[in-house]
Amino acid sequence: MRNKIVNNLQGKKVLLFFILSNIVYAFMLLVTIPKVMSYSNELKILDMLPTGYDLKYINTLFEALGVEGRAVYLYSQLPVDFIYPFLFAVSNCLLLAYFLKKLSKEKSKLFYFCYLPLIGGLADYLENIGIITLLKSYPNISESMAQITASFSMLKSTTTTLYFIVLLIVLLIVFGKFLKKKMFC
Repeated sequence: MRNKIVNNLQGKKVLLFFILSNIVYAFMLLVTIPKVMSYSNELKILDMLPTGYDLKYINTLFEALGVEGRAVYLYSQLPVDFIYPFLFAVSNCLLLAYFLKKLSKEKSKLFYFCYLPLIGGLADYLENIGIITLLKSYPNISESMAQITASFSMLKSTTTTLYFIVLLIVLLIVFGKFLKKKMFC
């Protein structure tokens, strides 16, 4: 897996995946999520709850959404959210690997942090499958399915947060080396 990632670290490819990922993310933030939330009485949708949720919250949300809002969630938001996890995982894995390569650390143990977006993307897919199951089984949602889906939401949020912390640290180091080089050249 490491070789496959390192072999795809061309700047244009990394940039392309990064741009595509952010276009899809912006579309969700600006179009599909607000569309679903317009039915929710200001309740956040499950995808946007990083600390998880319980069965009571799910039932309250799905009741507030109503039949039409649940259909918008299922047929508008979730299809787009099946494109995004792949783009997020690939673009952010490559992005971190790209900067680690700039630091000549692509063969170090730090490279394992590049797998965080892949784990986050997988958790996002599992979260989405869980949400689809919850939507389709409403109003007969099982407590265990609610807990499993919430667990994937929290795993997605945790790995994503950890990834961005690592990326920020790596970017600061790259920027520091760039400044040091400029100052002493």
